[in-house]
Amino acid sequence: MHFQKKLCSQALHIYILCFFISTCRSFGADTIAANQTISGDQTIVSSGENFKLGFFKPGKSSKYYVGIWYNKVSTQTVAWIANREKHVSDKYSSQLRIENGNLVLVDESKNVVWSTNVSSSGSNLEAVLLDDGNLVLRDGRKGVFWQSIDDPSHTWLPGGKIAYDKRTDEKQLLTSWKNKDDPSPGLFSLELDPEGNQYIIKWNRSIQYWTSGPWNGQIFSLVPEMRANYIYNFSYVNNASEAYFTYDLYDNNTISRFIMDYSGQVKQLTWLEPSKQWNLFWSQPRQQCEVYAFCGAYGACQNSLPFCNCLPGFKERFGDDWNLNDYSGGCERQMELNCGNTGTTDKKKDKFLMQPNMGWTSTTPNSALPANAKPQTVAARSDKECESTCLSNCSCTAYTFDNDKCLIWTGDIMNLQQLPANDNNGKAIYIRLSSQAPEFSGGKNNKGVVIGAVVGAVIVIFLVGLVLFVLIRRRRFSGTSKAEGALMAYVYRDLQSATKNFSEKLGGGGFGSVFKGTLPDSTVIAVKKLEGISQGEKQFRTEVSTIGTIQHVNLVRLRGFCSEGNKKLLVYDYMPNGSLDSQLFYDKRDKVMDWKTRYQIALGTARGLVYLHEKCRECIIHCDIKPENILLDAEFCPKVADFGLAKLVGHDFSRVLTTMRGTRGYLAPEWLSGVAVTAKADVYSYGMMVFEFVSGRRNTEQYADGKVTFFPSWAASVTIDGGDILSLLDPKLDRNADVEEVTKLCRVACWCIQDDESIRPSMSQIVQILEGVSEVNVPPNPRNLQVFIDNEEEVVFFTESSSTQSSQTKSNHSTTSSQAKSTSAESSNV
Repeated sequence: MHFQKKLCSQALHIYILCFFISTCRSFGADTIAANQTISGDQTIVSSGENFKLGFFKPGKSSKYYVGIWYNKVSTQTVAWIANREKHVSDKYSSQLRIENGNLVLVDESKNVVWSTNVSSSGSNLEAVLLDDGNLVLRDGRKGVFWQSIDDPSHTWLPGGKIAYDKRTDEKQLLTSWKNKDDPSPGLFSLELDPEGNQYIIKWNRSIQYWTSGPWNGQIFSLVPEMRANYIYNFSYVNNASEAYFTYDLYDNNTISRFIMDYSGQVKQLTWLEPSKQWNLFWSQPRQQCEVYAFCGAYGACQNSLPFCNCLPGFKERFGDDWNLNDYSGGCERQMELNCGNTGTTDKKKDKFLMQPNMGWTSTTPNSALPANAKPQTVAARSDKECESTCLSNCSCTAYTFDNDKCLIWTGDIMNLQQLPANDNNGKAIYIRLSSQAPEFSGGKNNKGVVIGAVVGAVIVIFLVGLVLFVLIRRRRFSGTSKAEGALMAYVYRDLQSATKNFSEKLGGGGFGSVFKGTLPDSTVIAVKKLEGISQGEKQFRTEVSTIGTIQHVNLVRLRGFCSEGNKKLLVYDYMPNGSLDSQLFYDKRDKVMDWKTRYQIALGTARGLVYLHEKCRECIIHCDIKPENILLDAEFCPKVADFGLAKLVGHDFSRVLTTMRGTRGYLAPEWLSGVAVTAKADVYSYGMMVFEFVSGRRNTEQYADGKVTFFPSWAASVTIDGGDILSLLDPKLDRNADVEEVTKLCRVACWCIQDDESIRPSMSQIVQILEGVSEVNVPPNPRNLQVFIDNEEEVVFFTESSSTQSSQTKSNHSTTSSQAKSTSAESSNV
């Protein structure tokens, strides 16, 4: 009998243990049932294991929130937060549960800190986490009562929408975090403007500083990147009850998100599994300093790290926030102004400190700005009179006098930008400070210490500089006697003299400007002066480590470099005929580049790329092939240039991952999707450029009537269907070209821009074809050459399967779907 009781007791214990194990495991499922709670480390996971829900702490914060994050992404990335406005302190005594027909979060004090706040009833209520990241409160019989996708935080997931409800006059907002450790609503929000059929970003829910432009039936007019898209399928819906924009992914295996970032920029990112990081696909506004009041009051913005600095005489108002890249609190004075103090004598009146090369322009319409965010024009005939006007007004905090115009700022100054030294748009702004500020006196109490420190520093710098000067000089002079091609280290002062203080500018790009110079031996050089501390430094190292170690007749020759502190310069051979784009795209009737020259440039460029891809010790992918980066010497021999984005790939490897992209219009589709690239990315860019050799114009060109044509589509249809090949030729050539060569180049270009990189030829195959060693058959029609040409009444495009132009009447803007899978030929840097 005792044995039976013991056996029953053991069975009961086993049953209870199994029950608890079953209960615990149930939290690994995707559902919170009416009798269940989530607390502590418990989570639920969507059916396909894409998303997970539970308690989490953002960054280094000690506060807990309930959120949804990506389950298959190694870096915790939160997509939605329930209680972003009110955190909980103890996740173990807090509970997420179904109560009174709602999903609620109860904190450690048993207070409801968040609720779905709907009227629902039913005996089978449950909260389910779906595989698209949407959390729904539903009843099996009565349907869905609430879903998280209708209440987004800072992330816009595929399938979601940012909508305007016409019936209730309510807008859904995508709102930034305050900073990377604080998910509470920040200053920046994205919303739909129903009147303009456009999306806008606002600061503090009030001041608009960016717009997508109105929906034109296919894209938002100020977001041309929507044309060059191989990842997203966009749709805009405008009906009687609501208006919204939505998107989904062509490839469901791609992990992608759209966020309103705490930087004040909207960003689209894709997850790159090989590198375990999020890759930025697109962002707006493009420049950080275009974000309204990003650096707060008395902060100066610059488009390089660090983005914000306090003006002289000011300090960070909230240092901890500043360290988290939340600059919205701005800066405060280190010493109060004397103005308004009745005991102030004339000797203690405020003074003005000059800040050179400042800008204050904004993308925000002036009418939308508060008074203290923009300067006011006042009457003054001279700089002194302008200063006196500001000094007599205690509310005046700064002034500038330019072009006989006096501008003053009153109150806290916002939206100042520190421009690069070579930016001619900068103005000198005079900032009002106390006359006793250290910026004027050097600090009375510490004067001796400061002087001693300065003298000591000067001596040390002088001695170090003297040693470096001797070493660099020795290297430089020994370099002149070395074999042709040895890199020389130049002294900055010598290059400054050679370029006449960088007075003759040849051109510029995303990383700096190029100036013409002459060495003492009368050798003409081109000097690239890199700008931007972080990007310039990276490009400098890349350029020296790639082109500095190789030589080829079709690669630009790097003669040497200069590296003195932040001064980074590269010295090249001077190219008298400039870059290819200046010869192709500008109307020079007296100097039209003939067909023979164009063909030889195409061949020479291909030879240079063969050398990079196959002949070097390591394969070099240029990553930015375009006409601007093909230079022409006195004999029009092409030289591939600008290796700032180049990547080295060992011959044992086939791919390389890079988060930097080249130029839109020349980017291979696989690159736009965020995967690691191969040398075939250069092949695609080369093909797009070849079309421009033939036509003598950009691939996408707008005409006076507003229509836009996409030349590769037309060229592909004519080439593949055997049409009049000379009709593709640059009109300035008057059909004067070798028909066989034009056909050959067009076929090569069509072959190069195939969607599937494995179908594209290698550059060595292209050289053999252009040299006449081998033939090229008619390639397949490039699949992704669909482009929309917007007109007020119709959309004209080339379809993927047809070689003829088609047109369709735009539907009413009430309901329109866009699938703008096109290749854009805009030449703006990504």
